[in-house]
Amino acid sequence: MDSARMTTEGLTVELDVGMRVGALRYCDVATIDGAAIRALGGSLPAPGKIVVVDPGTAAAGGALNETLLAWRSPTETLVLCLESSSGVLTSVAAALASAHDACLVDQSGGIWVLRLRGPRVADLLRRLGATTTVPATGECRIGRLAEITVMSLCVREGEVLLLVERLYAEHLLGWIRETIADF
Repeated sequence: MDSARMTTEGLTVELDVGMRVGALRYCDVATIDGAAIRALGGSLPAPGKIVVVDPGTAAAGGALNETLLAWRSPTETLVLCLESSSGVLTSVAAALASAHDACLVDQSGGIWVLRLRGPRVADLLRRLGATTTVPATGECRIGRLAEITVMSLCVREGEVLLLVERLYAEHLLGWIRETIADF
């Protein structure tokens, strides 16, 4: 990667290399074992929403040390946590070990997380795609940014996480780099 951090007035974009991503996949949400839900520390999010399971404490760079659950589809919820909190992924996978219709797949190597912060986040997202990719606080959306599919999660006002397949991360970062050069 050319640059792990880009800044301009009102906007910071950085690759969150410490973020782990797990895909909790299930045939029917009602069949997920109670132990798996307890291991998550909360309930699964409603469609198009995120749940902050553990608000945590401030970590380096001002980001919070937290676990997030993000609705991806009727049969999939993403579990995001910092490397230091990755025991939650192990706990959920263990709780689902004997399940026939649910599992947790570690996607950390295949999905990269970009953290966008500042008052110009929405402006950047609109320039890269469309207004439909700009989530409100507590929402997640799947849309096209820079001509690729990206999931955007608004963790709190002025802070959005972009989840992009590793294969396309450099492409997206290149578009971001060129776009903020015009800010």
